[in-house]
Amino acid sequence: MAKQPTHKCTECGAAHFKWAGQCDACNAWNSIVEEAPLSSGPGKKSLGAMRGKTLDLSDLNAKDDPPSRTPSGVAELDRVLGGGLVEASAILVGGDPGIGKSTLLLQAAARFARNGMHVIYVSGEESAEQIRMRAARLKLSESPVRLASETNLRDILTTLDKERPKLVIIDSIQTMWSDQVDSAPGSVSQVRAASHELVSFAKRTGTAMILVGHVTKEGALAGPRVVEHMVDTVLYFEGERGHQFRILRAVKNRFGPADEIGVFEMTGRGLAEVTNPSALFLSDRDKPAPGSVVFSGIEGSRPVLTEIQALVAPSPNPQARRTVVGLDSQRLATILAVLESRCGVPFAGLDVYLNVAGGMRVNEPAADLAVAAALLSAREDVSLPPESVVFGEISLSGALRQVTQAENRLKEASKLGFTSAIGPQQKKLPKVDGMTLRTMPDLATFVQELFGTDPAP
Repeated sequence: MAKQPTHKCTECGAAHFKWAGQCDACNAWNSIVEEAPLSSGPGKKSLGAMRGKTLDLSDLNAKDDPPSRTPSGVAELDRVLGGGLVEASAILVGGDPGIGKSTLLLQAAARFARNGMHVIYVSGEESAEQIRMRAARLKLSESPVRLASETNLRDILTTLDKERPKLVIIDSIQTMWSDQVDSAPGSVSQVRAASHELVSFAKRTGTAMILVGHVTKEGALAGPRVVEHMVDTVLYFEGERGHQFRILRAVKNRFGPADEIGVFEMTGRGLAEVTNPSALFLSDRDKPAPGSVVFSGIEGSRPVLTEIQALVAPSPNPQARRTVVGLDSQRLATILAVLESRCGVPFAGLDVYLNVAGGMRVNEPAADLAVAAALLSAREDVSLPPESVVFGEISLSGALRQVTQAENRLKEASKLGFTSAIGPQQKKLPKVDGMTLRTMPDLATFVQELFGTDPAP
């Protein structure tokens, strides 16, 4: 009988016969782990030879009732979940250590429990007394949330099967330990086995399950990617420790829109909802300064205005620095290349620092023109009009491509007192009272009209 692979890459899933430092399929380092054998299975008898139950088949036009939802009372959390908590759903919440995941979920558990839901909070990282101390600080001690501090998966499932709660919070999945797997807690095999058992319990009993997961240095959820495929919803809790804002972002949601965000502010009494994030992200913006540009973006279904800041200075080093916070560094390199090759604006020998104010992270291509405007404003030491917002995607040819939901972007800017916008040409020019849209066909025209720099021949 041929030898079966005993190791697997946690990044790409490639099978290996032995451990190696680097996966030869995806070139990831330290991602190959030993794969534990199945504890039980069909044995030598093939699956086709065994009799199973007949599946219930349905038509594409069959009418099913929409899933029932239970609102938490935390509007920003309900927005990200798609309107509330769905029965029998499995949710994975990831974030950096100390970012506020436990605080957010304890507040949500208290809201659900006050609304009459049977909630159990199981922690494998803190004792019940530590959780009570946090609840006292957050003024949640009177909430009827049941607590447990345990890591043994068998004991947890036995308790849940007896109690049959409506919501269970596991903090965190990396601390859970199954006696069916011969490996240490936190290993790939343990995380996968524990996730499978907990998600299966949720689907079988109708209990909503929230799993807390740690993230790696690269910002991805620790453990195998298969855990994200097991659950219905994956949420990331983002933010910088030096800023008071926290962003809850949905990257996967089977019951609602993905890329939806909820904004919270860290206060002395826990996390407070931010109903108008644009006003807070721009609250520290005084008189306009070179390198400061307001970008009107779309996060999920909501328009959000953020300030993009740039600083360009002569470099004392042979290799100029490129420092980016809140934006993809590869996107910055592309914009700099287009500015130099299509518009004749060199950045060689200049250090470039780019920052998205407030700890916000921008992933939308529509931010390209705002980034270019901030870079040019800092380089030329010229401020843009203080009443203007900027948006637009830059192609490699230097053309400006139209963006979606231009009217919503303008309406949000108008609500905050802006009167003009600069963007790409649109097939249908949006009309918003009090707002003027100044369209540009390409980046070279934008550079010449706003900064007086002639494009390259």
